[in-house]
Amino acid sequence: MERIVIRRAAEEDLPEIVALSREHAQYEAAAYVYDNQEEGLREALFGATPSLHAWVVAAGGEPVGYMSATRDFATWTAKPFLHMDCLYLRRQFRRMGIGARLIACLADFAREQGIGLIQWQTPRDNEQGIAFYERIGASAKDKKRYFLPVPRA
Repeated sequence: MERIVIRRAAEEDLPEIVALSREHAQYEAAAYVYDNQEEGLREALFGATPSLHAWVVAAGGEPVGYMSATRDFATWTAKPFLHMDCLYLRRQFRRMGIGARLIACLADFAREQGIGLIQWQTPRDNEQGIAFYERIGASAKDKKRYFLPVPRA
């Protein structure tokens, strides 16, 4: 078996992160429209004020998965939290304990940032993901997520 390494994303990972995010959208049966994601991710991850944090899973030196998160703030609790935006592994790398290792990396990052809560969502039909999240002790709250496009002025 290839050696699995989890590390913070580097700028040279951007093309693979874009490819993996396209696969992730396909896995979730969601539309993926290319709109210069590599440049947007470059600014969000490596710009003067990063707004996104990402980790890459590499097998034999090649990216096979990724996780990303943003720092957010909850009005109700008046405390910050991490929002895990994406966690995706190619099919052959699932059910190997890598997801738990990724969550542990995110929990370590949260502690370093003084943050005590991580939130995320997954599609209702992602049975494998839901089972994993419940196994690691996460709880769910039923809500709908809405999307409102804002037209350019």
